[in-house]
Amino acid sequence: MAHPVDARSQLLSQARWRWFEPLLWVAVFALPALLPGHALIVNEIAIVALFALSLDLVLGYTGIVTLGHAAFLGFGAYCAALFAKFIHPDPLLGLVVGVVSATALGAVCSVTILRGSDLTRLMVTLGVALLLLELANKLDWLTGGSDGLQGVMMGPLLGRFEFDLYGQTAAWYSLTVLLLLFTVARRWVSSPWGATLMAVRDNPLRAAAIGISVPSRLAVVYTLAAGVAGAAGALLAQTTGFASLDVFALERSADAVLMLVIGGVGWLYGGVLGAVVFKLLHDIISGITPQYWTFWMGLFLVVLMLVGRERLSPSRWLRRKGGAA
Repeated sequence: MAHPVDARSQLLSQARWRWFEPLLWVAVFALPALLPGHALIVNEIAIVALFALSLDLVLGYTGIVTLGHAAFLGFGAYCAALFAKFIHPDPLLGLVVGVVSATALGAVCSVTILRGSDLTRLMVTLGVALLLLELANKLDWLTGGSDGLQGVMMGPLLGRFEFDLYGQTAAWYSLTVLLLLFTVARRWVSSPWGATLMAVRDNPLRAAAIGISVPSRLAVVYTLAAGVAGAAGALLAQTTGFASLDVFALERSADAVLMLVIGGVGWLYGGVLGAVVFKLLHDIISGITPQYWTFWMGLFLVVLMLVGRERLSPSRWLRRKGGAA
């Protein structure tokens, strides 16, 4: 049996960056400058990757099954948009407001996932998203209802960088937030606390028997993941200048699940990789056959799950090598 200090050191070593990772991120940050015509799609990928990462914290690392994670994405989006429109247009302040608001909502909603089976959690989390969707629709005097919240004007980032029509500033802004929260999440899951999350995921009864407080782990990770999703929502509203009811839609949560399936569950890069593949496939297929792109996407997912999922999963390869999350 490994010594506790050695086990802690081994866990923390998984959070260290490999030599190629900084090069990878530098290349990603160079994309808006190298491909200015594709800066908007880079921005979209960064936002959905952050949302998928937040879902991976609860689904991949803790085993909380949810189809209502879009509730926090939408709440962060509307809070940031309302703050920009009625209080202050500074993007960073709006981002903080979106994160804090979604985190508070996550703390309140975490009570609903402490009891029941996976099916119960699935229905409860979906119900929360539907409640917020209907609430945003009814409060049309504030949210714009089905027309969406329009006229959201953002000030320059750091007082210097204007949000341009080509999306370069937006792309670098979203990528920076993605990188920062990815680093923080990586530290979380590679810590002893993160190891207890995986213990809860694998066997809650055994985790409780060895002294891990399962309810507190579920509540804390659900709250933190809600804050990360709120950051994605705030970025979405700020970089598009618009917030609509579809941010609460079931499709948002379902798309994030698909991204994790594509990239790998329980592996932080899985959300990023899945977002890249999903968005590129969406753009390419819908450009070729707009009416039937969902058919080809569905066929791709069936083949992926039946043939290549276990063989090609990077998370599986890393676990074999003893790699990081």
